[in-house]
Amino acid sequence: MEKKFGFTLLSLSEFETWITQQNVARTVLYVQEHHTWSPNYTHFKGNNHFELQKGMQDFHTVVNGWQDIGQHFSIFPDGMVVTGRDLEISPACIYGNNSNSICIENVGNFDTNGDSMHPEHREAIIRVTAALCRRFAIPVNAGRIVYHHWFDLNTGARTNGSGVTKTCPGTNFFGGNSVQNAEKNFLPLVEAALGGKVVPPAKPILYYAYVTSKWLPIRKNPFFLAKKINETPFGSVLRIYEEKGHWRRISATKDEWVTAGKIRQLKRGTVNTDELNVRSGPGIQFNPPIGNIRKGQEVFVFAESGNWVKIGVDERWVSGKYVDLV
Repeated sequence: MEKKFGFTLLSLSEFETWITQQNVARTVLYVQEHHTWSPNYTHFKGNNHFELQKGMQDFHTVVNGWQDIGQHFSIFPDGMVVTGRDLEISPACIYGNNSNSICIENVGNFDTNGDSMHPEHREAIIRVTAALCRRFAIPVNAGRIVYHHWFDLNTGARTNGSGVTKTCPGTNFFGGNSVQNAEKNFLPLVEAALGGKVVPPAKPILYYAYVTSKWLPIRKNPFFLAKKINETPFGSVLRIYEEKGHWRRISATKDEWVTAGKIRQLKRGTVNTDELNVRSGPGIQFNPPIGNIRKGQEVFVFAESGNWVKIGVDERWVSGKYVDLV
């Protein structure tokens, strides 16, 4: 395990152990699969992991104007993994669909006639995805493990490949970039690497809540002088497992506590119609729609206005009659 430029380089086995030890407060529901396209295999020299990761960070911050590198992890042709964006921060990888996600950038060009994926790279992509599913109790299906190609670049709507989209993670990524290709060629490999279904934590979730302060400290014990072990930013969705006075436990297996005064309870729901328009305000008068979401997608309700519900800290509203609240 090496460190440079603020990144950590891990072997596959090191990553599988490391990810189980990370304290991550925000709720993670999705894993995104991408390819970098550039840099690709011709740029990788076998020992320049950090330099390529730093180059991507510089491009994302200087050219794109993002706060940091867009992805949480980059997986390299030799199967090594380099950390990126803080796990407490949503990625900057799929427009309109970054909340509650972890982003993987697979270094290479996996379009047809591009790079031929190395066996060690292939194994790492499968096992890193499986490790993330295990760590965050993410079921292995095409609703939760998603390709960039499935989302419209202009609206963020999930189109499953139609409209204005990128080919990412590549037209030859594990046999293709369609939903059908993922279900046939990639997801069964992830499930096999898990050794079966993802098992959710035994301790039940009491409810969900989001952070209302700029940064919320996470403490080892439920009192203000307890050691701060992490912090999570405004808008992060937390799972609440236990209440103790003014404190809320946000982990099923670890002692991770936040103060109740800096969070607000959320409802959680599932879209029950084929395509649900997302609008910039609570009503059909807010035209045109700024995107849409598909049947079965999970959403959190941050506010309500009449029959309309707000599904983010930003102004994203949908008709409440098309959301089944849990």
